[in-house]
Amino acid sequence: MFELAHPWSAGGPGPWILFVPVLWALAVLGVVTLLRRTVRRHGGPGPRFRGPRSTTPAGAPTPIAVLGRRFAAGEIDEEEYWRRLSVLEEHFGTGPKGDAA
Repeated sequence: MFELAHPWSAGGPGPWILFVPVLWALAVLGVVTLLRRTVRRHGGPGPRFRGPRSTTPAGAPTPIAVLGRRFAAGEIDEEEYWRRLSVLEEHFGTGPKGDAA
């Protein structure tokens, strides 16, 4: 009965046995909090998780559509159209209809 009343003098670990698990819990909680704040501050995962983003604003015509419109209006000839189209396909990675190549 003496051991229960005075755990420090009984030679057992006493309340110090809780010290290491509490430290681990605080470390895990700190890492989770830090990661959540970082993700929230930077708007979520990086670009590699979001997929490709369009470089043109929503509703704006794509460069390939502008090129097609200029060709249809007669501002550029067929040779110029095909030359510029090949450059745009290399840069944007899309075909004439906007599909992935």
